[in-house]
Amino acid sequence: MKFGLFYQLPCAPDQSEAARYGETVEQIIHGDKLGFDTAWLAELHFFRPFSIMPAPLIVATAAAQRTRRIRFGTGVALLPFHHPLKLAGEAATVDILSGGRLDLGVGRGTIAVHFQGYNVSREESRERFEETLEVIRKAWTGEAFAHHGKFFQIPETTVVPRPLQRPHPPIRLAANSPETAEFAGLNGYDVLVASPINPLPGFYDHVRGYRAALERGGHREAAGRAGAPGDVAALFFMHTADTLAHSRAEYEPSMMHYFKTIGEQARLGDRTQYEGSYNYLKQVRDRVAAMTWPAVAETMGIFGPPAECIARIEEIHRGSGINQIVCWFNPGGQIAHRDVLATMERFATKVMPAVRRLGE
Repeated sequence: MKFGLFYQLPCAPDQSEAARYGETVEQIIHGDKLGFDTAWLAELHFFRPFSIMPAPLIVATAAAQRTRRIRFGTGVALLPFHHPLKLAGEAATVDILSGGRLDLGVGRGTIAVHFQGYNVSREESRERFEETLEVIRKAWTGEAFAHHGKFFQIPETTVVPRPLQRPHPPIRLAANSPETAEFAGLNGYDVLVASPINPLPGFYDHVRGYRAALERGGHREAAGRAGAPGDVAALFFMHTADTLAHSRAEYEPSMMHYFKTIGEQARLGDRTQYEGSYNYLKQVRDRVAAMTWPAVAETMGIFGPPAECIARIEEIHRGSGINQIVCWFNPGGQIAHRDVLATMERFATKVMPAVRRLGE
């Protein structure tokens, strides 16, 4: 079992943008020393209370210069808003500057204000996502290639530099809709799944659906080998404390602020934002509007004393066989920096050693 950190970087009116970035980098440095495996950095745009991190690759580069072993993942790069050659070159540069520690997490995006801001049709998001991903993979071969698709017309071109990792950095898909989970499985991609979008117990069915697609795509035998496709990283709300009451007191205000900003951001989107392949987001919207601490604790959180967190992780692993727990220690950005560092340390010293061997 591996363990990740997740950063979205919300910024409240009374918070400093510079301080929020500085604290994030300091927490990643702390995570590196504590033995966390990956820092996942989200790409989000146009709504300060929800996030001020439009360029996660830049953050990864900065943090990589002050860390030794922790990997950096985009969680995720929103492909419909990128030219594939530019993203391929920038990601390759980050891979070199980090000493080969980049994971490229990619997704098609779900948030309406992103598509409105970039003037990109959400109806085209899946096609744009798939074509952009295809071009990035071609670009990372190191050979001259041409591409003639629906959205990109590329004459014979060689993208430099090449990534340090060979054949290229690991690619992981955000797979929170059934359609994307199926695409990822059929094409042999590892995935990142978010329990706030796919809460327990439906989370288990969602992961099983991905694994079934993996088998249909002919990747079943490969999935049992180290480094082969089929790795599932799963995002959960996380807080470790002496008591569950302590976890709730420290974590609940930040978590509820996060859900509040989701609602505020959704109101900026147009009325078509839940149509078509985004229909599943209606359930997410309704769930967010009625969210309570008990509901989160039951379906998408790992909270309380170390022994209870250990038991919860073991339960989730039994139901899903996931390979990485991605810890969201401060979803709304409201927990004091020193308290985030403390709960990270409690988790790393009192929980991680007990569940590291799950899956062996």
